[in-house]
Parts: sequence; structure tokens; C-alpha cells
Amino acid sequence: MDFVPVILTVITASTPLLFAATGELVTEKSGVLNLGVEGMMLVGAIAAFAVASTTGSGLAGIVAGAAAGTVMASVFAFLTLTMLANQVATGLALTIFGIGISALIGAGFVGFALEPLPKLAIPVISDIPVIGPILFGQDILVYLSFVMILAVAWFLSRTRPGLILKAVGESHDSAHALGYPVIAIRYAAVLFGGAMSGLAGAYLSLAYTPLWAENMTAGRGWIALALVVFATWRPGRVVLGAYMFGAITILQLHAQGWGIEIASQFMSMLPYLATILVLVLISRDKTKIRLNAPQCIGKVFHAAH
Repeated sequence: MDFVPVILTVITASTPLLFAATGELVTEKSGVLNLGVEGMMLVGAIAAFAVASTTGSGLAGIVAGAAAGTVMASVFAFLTLTMLANQVATGLALTIFGIGISALIGAGFVGFALEPLPKLAIPVISDIPVIGPILFGQDILVYLSFVMILAVAWFLSRTRPGLILKAVGESHDSAHALGYPVIAIRYAAVLFGGAMSGLAGAYLSLAYTPLWAENMTAGRGWIALALVVFATWRPGRVVLGAYMFGAITILQLHAQGWGIEIASQFMSMLPYLATILVLVLISRDKTKIRLNAPQCIGKVFHAAH
């Protein structure tokens, strides 16, 4: 059995999860819980597809996707950080809004298809059996997803601004007392999370399935949210979780080819069943969650304190 096509499919299924989970990790590390990942991904997907199909430039589509996600995140940030709205309710509203507005904007793009993002093939090296197509035959967004998670890991553990961001997530009152601009730091984290979700959506509409379909994220935003908890807010585990869930997602595509006779409906349910199972298992270890979760996540900060 040739496993190279399977591995390539796992990579494509995992990349949008890795982008979205990376962004949400930074957002939550700052003490903000944004449940609007699904909505930001959808708006990023339609923005990327619309711009790429109009201009003929995949790069312009990628930039548009990230920008659209950032705009959506700025709305969330204004409502929760400036107007002090409830983060959970606002995040849910953002997802519902994203589903609706993406469908409205995308109505004129249904039925169109694009050429997928080009692979960054390196002559000779990309032709090496097994290793070549897996490591040296991906598109730019696959490589960017790894660059971003490595950059986030370095930022959070090795830089002063990263340590300050984590301090804000652990105790915003203490950080404020030390003179750190809590609201500004959280704005930056939320906007970064929005840009990453926008890139996740852009990957879906420009590379994974280079077309627009209503609600094409199919719950990936919720899986990305669960991934952050699964990873106990650690970048390395985010990669592991993203690829594990990506493998589960594409299992349904290959199971029948391998002669596994399981109802297709059950196979389609697998990623979400796995998500629920993982969250249930993790929630039983309250000590680990308490030690790793940002202590101020979801809590409102009043600058007057």
C-alpha cells in the first residue's frame, strides 16, 4: 500500500486546523476566549476566494483572507475589550454572523473553481521517493503554518513581549499594576488570532478545495478550539493534535478504499466524536487544566482597577 498519498492528504486536512489553533492559542494565552473561530474562517475563505478569482492572484487571495479574519476579530475585540461584552456570547454571535455574511457574499461565486495554489516543487529534490513529495512538494501555506507555530513557540517562551502576554493572561490586574497596557496587548493577540483564522479559511478555498461552498469549514473552527485545550495551551502539542485530528478527518476518504466496511455517516462523525472524547478525557484531569490554562481566560478586565 502506497502511504505517500495518504500522508499528503493528512497534511492538507491538518493545515487549516494548525493555522486556526495557533491563532486561538495566542488569543487565549492573553486571557481572551474567542469562540468565533468558525465565523472568521468562513469570512477568510470567501474573501480569499473572491479576491483570487477576481484578480487571478493566489497571493492576493491569501492576504485578503488574513485581512478579512483580522477585521472580524477587530469587531470581537471592540465589543469584548472596549465595550466589555460577554466573550462567550460575543464569540458565538461572531460565528453566526460569519456564517451568514460569508453565504451572502459567496452567493455569486458558487460554481466557480480555481487552480489550487502552486506547489513549491524543487527540481530533483522534490523527485526523491517518499521524502521528496512530502517535505518539498507542498504549497506556501503548508510551510507558513509550520513557520507560524514555531514563531509562536519562540515568541511565547523566549521573548520579553511573549512573557508579558502570558503574564496578562495569568493575572491582568498584576500586569496592569506593573504598567503593562493590558487592553492593547489583548487587542494585538485577538487580531493575530483573527489573521490566523483567516489564513485557515484561505487555505480551504484556495488549496484544500479551490472553490467556494457555503459553510465549507464544516466545524473545523470548533475542532481548532478543542485543539487548544487538548494541547494544554502548548504550541508543540498543537501540532500533534492538528495532525492527529487531520488524520481522523481523512480516514473516511480512505477507509472504503482499504476495504473497511463502515457506514459513511459514522466515518463523517469521527472527527467530532474524537473531539468530544478528547475533551471529556481532558476535563477529568482538573489539576492539569488548572496548572496550564491561563488564569484570567474569559474574565473581563476593567482598566479602572
